[in-house]
Amino acid sequence: MKYRKLARTGVEVSTQCLGAMMFGAFGNTDHDECERIIHRALDAGINFLDTADIYSQGESEEIVGRAIKTRRDDVVLATKCFSPMGDERNSRGGSRRWIIRAVEDSLRRLGTDYIDLYQVHRHDWDTDLEDTLGALSDLVHAGKVRYLGSSSFPADWIVEAQWAARRRNSERFVCEQPQYSIFARSIEEAVLPAAQRHTIGIIPWSPLAGGWLTGKYRRGEQAPAGSRYSSQGLLGRRQGQALSEDPHAPARFTVVEELTTLAKQAGVSLTHLALAFVDSHPAVTSTIIGPKTLTQLDDVLLAAEITLDQATLDAIDEIVTPGTDIAGTNHHSGNPALRPSCRRRTAH
Repeated sequence: MKYRKLARTGVEVSTQCLGAMMFGAFGNTDHDECERIIHRALDAGINFLDTADIYSQGESEEIVGRAIKTRRDDVVLATKCFSPMGDERNSRGGSRRWIIRAVEDSLRRLGTDYIDLYQVHRHDWDTDLEDTLGALSDLVHAGKVRYLGSSSFPADWIVEAQWAARRRNSERFVCEQPQYSIFARSIEEAVLPAAQRHTIGIIPWSPLAGGWLTGKYRRGEQAPAGSRYSSQGLLGRRQGQALSEDPHAPARFTVVEELTTLAKQAGVSLTHLALAFVDSHPAVTSTIIGPKTLTQLDDVLLAAEITLDQATLDAIDEIVTPGTDIAGTNHHSGNPALRPSCRRRTAH
């Protein structure tokens, strides 16, 4: 395992970060096996764990908390808030009211008195960013949080957050957690350069594009049972349609087939090619891996030592143009500026 500094914090994190989204009802409901996965990852040299309150509605945090109870000082622990955690209308978002409550709930579930990296899971279009940073800064000053981060922020919000921190003399976001893979490269155009200019760490999620870049989904075949895109899987349920009915699937199959051929030429698996690609970008600090089983973990751990040569990286660029996304990629922005009421003048 290799390690890098997390921006300018002085903290060293492993170049692979164990993501816990698949622990609990979202994926693996066997708590004992989830804890074994965590310990196997720590034993392999991973010291960076990422979860969120929304993952299985808190169940993931509880699993992580139990697993690291006797190893807390060895772990850089990250979690997130923003998504709805109940039916009450204010139990979500980036308001001071919710953030203060959400962090207390996460601390209780994680069984710890501090969180190393506390991240805003999405940007809240309806809340003053300075208020969000103010509430988060108070948590840092209270010793409940060490560092702050964002997730899935567009480039302009990343920059605005840095300026807002300066204006208010508040704590700043030290890292951003964006979606990044061979399928999802649009962040190369603005998000990654903005992060580099402001010395912000990058912790990409979904480097395997929900399993597409493992090669498990094949043209003309049903999604494997238990996979994210199966009818009962996390992403299959969200889409509400079978993989064979996805209008973007044919183009994705074509890219996967071309990448599979390239991986064979490079002497690596498709999974390792995809993970090594993400790690090759100079803006990337640590890549989030999200195994659901011990077998998956053992496979993705091997990618930590793989470095792709320039010819292979150039060939990937020929398959998927830098700075672009494969059709169907969702960056979860929900920008209200694109609503008709914001785009059009109304007649008076």
